[in-house]
Amino acid sequence: MASPILAALRSPLRPSAPAAPVSTARLRARAGHDPGWARWCLLALLAGTAVLYLWDLGASGWANAYYSAAAQAGATSWRAWFFGASDAPGLIMIDKPPVSVWVMGLSARLFGVNAWAILVPQALMGVASVGLLHATVRRWAGSAAGLLAGLVLALTPVATLMFRFDNPDALLVLLLVAAAWALARAVDAPTPRGAWRWLALAAALVGTGFLTKSLQAFLVLPAFAAVWLLAGPGRLRGRLRALVPTTAVLAVASGWWVAVVELWPAASRPYVGGSQTNSALELVLGYNGLGRLTGDETGSVGPGGGGGGGGGRSSGSVLQLVTGEMASQVSWLLPAALLLLVALLVLTARAPRTDRTRAAALLWGGTLLVTAAVFTLSRGIIHSYYAVALAPPIAALVGVGAVTLVRRRAHVLLAGVVAVSAVWSWVLLRETPTFVPWLRAVVLVAGLVVAAGLLVRPSRRLLVGVLLAAAVAVGVAGPAASSIVTAATTHEGALPTAGPESGRGPGGGPGGGPGGAPGGGPGRGAGGPGSPDGRGGPPGAARDGGGPGGGMMTLLQASRPSAELTALLRDGAAGHTWVAAAVGSNAAAGYQLASGAPVMALGGFNGTDPAPTLAQFQALVAAGAVHFFVGDEDSASISTTDSGGSDDAARIAAWVAATYAPTTVGGTTVYDLTVPAAAS
Repeated sequence: MASPILAALRSPLRPSAPAAPVSTARLRARAGHDPGWARWCLLALLAGTAVLYLWDLGASGWANAYYSAAAQAGATSWRAWFFGASDAPGLIMIDKPPVSVWVMGLSARLFGVNAWAILVPQALMGVASVGLLHATVRRWAGSAAGLLAGLVLALTPVATLMFRFDNPDALLVLLLVAAAWALARAVDAPTPRGAWRWLALAAALVGTGFLTKSLQAFLVLPAFAAVWLLAGPGRLRGRLRALVPTTAVLAVASGWWVAVVELWPAASRPYVGGSQTNSALELVLGYNGLGRLTGDETGSVGPGGGGGGGGGRSSGSVLQLVTGEMASQVSWLLPAALLLLVALLVLTARAPRTDRTRAAALLWGGTLLVTAAVFTLSRGIIHSYYAVALAPPIAALVGVGAVTLVRRRAHVLLAGVVAVSAVWSWVLLRETPTFVPWLRAVVLVAGLVVAAGLLVRPSRRLLVGVLLAAAVAVGVAGPAASSIVTAATTHEGALPTAGPESGRGPGGGPGGGPGGAPGGGPGRGAGGPGSPDGRGGPPGAARDGGGPGGGMMTLLQASRPSAELTALLRDGAAGHTWVAAAVGSNAAAGYQLASGAPVMALGGFNGTDPAPTLAQFQALVAAGAVHFFVGDEDSASISTTDSGGSDDAARIAAWVAATYAPTTVGGTTVYDLTVPAAAS
């Protein structure tokens, strides 16, 4: 694929007169009339991306069972679907706004509740994201830049991971890339009035992103506003006026679901998971909003946690992107992107206000810098897979910057970018010495040879084409290898990681690597980030030693019920609203997905939400609404948490242990709530 792309770029490296500036009209014409090779390359890129993201997709099973259980609930109950409840009766919502679950729930309703129905939408979102990024970059920088940007995004390891997983990040990336495309259309409009519909679309897409992953969607707004005000059409007054209705659209798109939840009578809707006051505003602005910046997240996984962007809290250092777990996820071409950003700004310093190359640098560079700063300097919970939000701006800067350097014959700068990329790939590949050990040497040597060849500035077109093709190969070799092994590895649980030491196979523990997720393999895992009780799990977390991959269930790992327990739950569902209750959403999700019957998640994701209270649970048990409690021998001894959240789940576990007789089913402790201890 690289050869046709680079064939269009190699001739400018030959000695000739300086290139004339490319007008906006010519860029528009170029974007609308691609050469034949570009269309074929785009089709090949999208087809290859689809294969990478869809191949053996079902191997990961339910992936993140937390969201899969919510999709299952939404497939059977429209009420649960709208609110994003984790169970069909609708006791408690997930701790995110529900738009991503809406997509999965609809797919499961149409095609049945299975792994493919839940995961395929994310893979298709990945293909669409690559296509939209190509279209956005091509509009201002041409087909070659768009293809290169799409290729880099498709082969970024964390993108491969997230587009094969069921976390909300896949939809968030698609929405924000689509918003950037709409903004580019608005900037190219002849007047601010003519740009209105595109600005409104961009605002609506960002607002929908807010209902996907809260305030993270707003990290693109500073760059969007800067590009519109600097490069948009018409006078400044008109551009400022256009922001007023655009802001209104953003507010409506971001807030309508939150308003519905806040106005809906609390007694007739699910509890808002992730909040301590049953408030959607607290969820989106606190726990999932400012709390991620300040670290003040009541009811979260606890005050401690590992830095480096892995399984715990951010270390508050910009070095997380190059020394922590995020580095191997997304930073393969980060140094190149930053160098190219500086080069683009310098080269366009004296360009007209509406220069599209500078606009592209501001759009993608601003998005990259703001998002990276928030991720690395925050004091709250930042997981390594959040770095997928950095993949589109990195890819776009590489595409726009590399093509611009070639066209402007800045061969010295291009050689430096290639050399830096080769050295950084060598560094990252050295972190996993047993993974294709020959590749790091090949990338380093080839990169330095290509850089030297560019400095010589050859005049033969064939040699120029070979050097440019090799430069692309050097840049993508490392992330491509990491993406392939990521696609070939099963991933389960709340903290997946990309790369050769990624994944969590059936029964396996979380992925390794610096800053990896807390333990949770067979046996009793040690406590870690996300273990408020220090035992490796939340208060009352279920232990499931009977099924595959048994052992202590952590806060971040779904339960794996044995065949005996699954049969008990299926047979015991009739006549009860919930077949069982378990502390923490991941424990409940495993039982619910295995049995196909609703399971009550006491305390929500972290086991620290006050839903239900002890009195509410006792009333439900008295009414016969809950059949079993799935717990463990330590649950009664845990009475509080370290995060300031509710201890109702622990109190419920203690009450159950004191009131009902335990039995062991397939290695798991089960209480029959229809038979008091005295009767049994």
